[in-house]
Amino acid sequence: MSSALSITQAVNPPRAVFLDYPLGHTSGRPADKAEQLKIMQTTLSVFTSATEPGDIVQLPFEWSDDHSWKDRVMRPQANKKPSEGSMDDHDRHADDRVERYPTPQYQLPEDELAANEACPTCVFLSDNRSG
Repeated sequence: MSSALSITQAVNPPRAVFLDYPLGHTSGRPADKAEQLKIMQTTLSVFTSATEPGDIVQLPFEWSDDHSWKDRVMRPQANKKPSEGSMDDHDRHADDRVERYPTPQYQLPEDELAANEACPTCVFLSDNRSG
């Protein structure tokens, strides 16, 4: 199941379903059990209908009547903060993610202690352990 079509195409899985919903909502809207059930039933039916390796089936569900939600969730522009003067609607949805660091960041000191140096995705872990 995917909500990122270009990434799914690049990975080329044996079979996949694509739901054109915001990232993080691959199985439907939060608390909408009826929609989630329909999405899951449709997804499972793809196992019998998608017979070619590499098939990516787009599910027939819509997040909204138009696609304007995509302008808000992609948030390509950063820099302008509410304190820097007036903000139009586009600015309110500007990129508000925190800066990425080249070293691991931990929420709690215990998290750093629990990090496993054998983890293949924990890059630079051994170079940055305190203590």
